[in-house]
Amino acid sequence: MSNLLGAAEIRSLAATLDLKPTKKLGQNFVVDANTCRKIVKLAEIDNKDIALEIGPGLGSLTLALLEVAKQVVAVEIDDRLAKQLPITAAAHGFSDNKLIVLNQDAMGLTKLPINPTVLVANLPYNISVPVLLTLLEHFPSITRGVVMVQSEVAQRLAAAPNNKQYGSPTVKANWWTSLNLSGSVARSVFWPVPNVDSALVRFDRHTPLGNESERLATFAIIDHAFAKRRKMMRSAITQLLGSDAQEYLIAAGIDPTIRGEALSVDQFFQIGKQLIKHNSSK
Repeated sequence: MSNLLGAAEIRSLAATLDLKPTKKLGQNFVVDANTCRKIVKLAEIDNKDIALEIGPGLGSLTLALLEVAKQVVAVEIDDRLAKQLPITAAAHGFSDNKLIVLNQDAMGLTKLPINPTVLVANLPYNISVPVLLTLLEHFPSITRGVVMVQSEVAQRLAAAPNNKQYGSPTVKANWWTSLNLSGSVARSVFWPVPNVDSALVRFDRHTPLGNESERLATFAIIDHAFAKRRKMMRSAITQLLGSDAQEYLIAAGIDPTIRGEALSVDQFFQIGKQLIKHNSSK
């Protein structure tokens, strides 16, 4: 095994690049090698995997991925970090062809030069959910992954129905995957030390519940249900299904007086199919 980045080397690299970590980009760099290896192990990565890493920063997790993956695709928005990453990898003994670095915003990522099989990421807190949903939508080759996110986001992603943490991000992610909380991460493993707690979420892809038009209809229902989460479903989705909302809900096997926060993704899917029927009858 190679030596991974430690706190001293990370601070030295940051000084060389004249890098002052910014809150705007969610830059809190992992300075603990054991945490990086734990994440890689949790994702069950082996030498057949092509790992996609979002926000590699100075490369702590990247080096741990390079130790075991066949190839790593790292997407980094900060051009200084994107230029430095291959240099750091080479200095730690990894060949050029193992690492592909893309200097772009992960929020707009819809194509890659190679199909990733696993996602591992320390996601900035402000964009963690939209990035995850974008990647699940556009890269069906990703079969599993581990994301490090703010603890509150982790609780939301892994929540079950009838839980106050349960919301539209959970249900949408469940369209493609099952998600589980996989441990907390101490603040002390980051530099600079964040003022929030972090946690790991492992996800595993399953077959999507339906086709793309069914997904869009289901997601529209989800959005309306959680925009008015204190309302009964018959009221929350009237805008979509009109005065017949109650009849459509009954046809979908759903109690019209239930709230969205009590419904599973499969139940939302049944309502989504009714929305398609409603729209085609116009």
